[in-house]
Amino acid sequence: MSDTPQPTSEERATSKRISALKGLWPFMGRYRGLLALALGALVATAVVSLALPLAVRRVVDGFQDGDLALLNQYFLAALIIAGLLALGTATRYYLVTRLGERMVADIRRALFERVIGLSPAFYERIMTGEVLSRLTTDTTLIQSIIGSSVSIALRNALLLVGGLIMLTLTSAKLTGLVLLIVPGIIVPIVVLGRRLRRLSRENQDWIAASSGNASEALGAVQTVQAFTHETASITRFNRVTERSFDTALRRVATRAVMTAIVIFLVFAGIVGVLWVGALDVREGTMTVGELVQFVIYSVIVAGSVGALSETWSELQRAAGATERLVELLSATDSVNDPATPLALPEPVKGAVEFEGVRFHYPSRPGQSALDGITLRVRPGETVALVGPSGAGKTTIIQLLMRFFDPQEGRVTLDGQDIRQLARRDLRSAMALVPQDPVIFATTARENIRFGRPDTSDAEIEEAARAAAAHDFITALPQGYDTELGERGVMLSGGQKQRIAIARAILRDAPVLLLDEATSALDAESERAVQAAVERLARGRTTLVVAHRLATVRQADRIVVFEQGRIVAEGTHDALIAQGGLYARLARLQFTASEAA
Repeated sequence: MSDTPQPTSEERATSKRISALKGLWPFMGRYRGLLALALGALVATAVVSLALPLAVRRVVDGFQDGDLALLNQYFLAALIIAGLLALGTATRYYLVTRLGERMVADIRRALFERVIGLSPAFYERIMTGEVLSRLTTDTTLIQSIIGSSVSIALRNALLLVGGLIMLTLTSAKLTGLVLLIVPGIIVPIVVLGRRLRRLSRENQDWIAASSGNASEALGAVQTVQAFTHETASITRFNRVTERSFDTALRRVATRAVMTAIVIFLVFAGIVGVLWVGALDVREGTMTVGELVQFVIYSVIVAGSVGALSETWSELQRAAGATERLVELLSATDSVNDPATPLALPEPVKGAVEFEGVRFHYPSRPGQSALDGITLRVRPGETVALVGPSGAGKTTIIQLLMRFFDPQEGRVTLDGQDIRQLARRDLRSAMALVPQDPVIFATTARENIRFGRPDTSDAEIEEAARAAAAHDFITALPQGYDTELGERGVMLSGGQKQRIAIARAILRDAPVLLLDEATSALDAESERAVQAAVERLARGRTTLVVAHRLATVRQADRIVVFEQGRIVAEGTHDALIAQGGLYARLARLQFTASEAA
């Protein structure tokens, strides 16, 4: 288990820019009406905020004029402006938050639709925990940014521009003095902002590494505990988590320093400008109301600059998260549907052919899993694939289901190259019982129904009986409605396989693929399931991967694999008579069985 983020944070940081946020536009553009309303509310609140100092100026100067009726009108105007500001702010918050929630829901849905269809070849290059981190942590960050930081940034940008305009109209002289401090504010934002950008992306990478580490350990929790590896796993997880914390601490410290510098420079400049303004009031070139107005606009401008400096780092984090999400959405996959897929003939007969197939797994380019395989399986024929571990038997199943594509040669179903078919159409013609059956965290009934979602409860129970699973299912606390737990934690290995076999029986597909389907069964259950499989295989093309040769003796043909090549094929008796690898394996197994 690795505790290094993939790819490294240094590699990822070089490509992160605020412009990456434009990757969110495809999701935001769907809601132009809502976006327009949100922007309208935002502009309205900014305008009302900028109008408030004008009312305050009138109130202050009204005290000096002594006109009570006019003074009351100014107070009433200020109150109305405050009410409009409150209403506009609430409206803006609702609209922006709703837009953010809707967008993030769409992003998560699009991400899941993308990653659930990516081939196993893709997952050889990236950990599942990394994908889950992008699906959860990164989208949650974007939700926070869209629902809060972007709105704050836009509002403060409007207040900054509008405030500067109003400052100039109030007193061009004092505004000129204010603008002198701007370069001093921009420099730390630019310099420290670069460091924040790198640290933000590095922090996200370590969070993803932590998630991947935890996912891997928890997914194999029984193995971890069986080998008393808890302490080592905890140590590894703690190390990655601490690296994430250290990076976050550096990011927070950098942001705190930048905020302190910016706020001090802003308010120090304001104090200096106000000193000059006070002298102008004393000399009579400026009214008290104008100075108060200038002060309020100065505070608005200063607050806007401070808020922008704070939200800048948040926007950078959002840009990093967006970049990672877009990277996943646009990830290239080596296995794709053709632009114009061909249709499978109806009905599917199940003729399977491998023609000169050479294949190596992406993670092992120097090691051939299949080396020039040519294999023909007739419709309705049962063919057993046997041989030592790593000989290439399961690879045949994976290529036929198009989890991977061969580097050379082709695989056909009913004469059509499977690369010219839509993967959904291809796989709908097959039923798979894998060596390590997957049990979902739902009921026994729904686990079997996974084979054909539109089936009835009666058909589910019939499939369970055929797979010798009905008796143990009815013995569960709630029978078929018993929740089986994550990965079927309530079931034994043999029970899991019988659930998987029932699922394949229910699918009723013309091509049946059995990858060590009875390896975890006891002798009695194996006989029952073997009989069910034999009934199921009638009239169907069946490929059986097996190490236990006793389960394939009745196959129409047995194909022997060794080091990615076919070294022999024939019936059980013919292969025994030939001698060679199959005869040696049979002698070892059957002798051991008789001795037992």
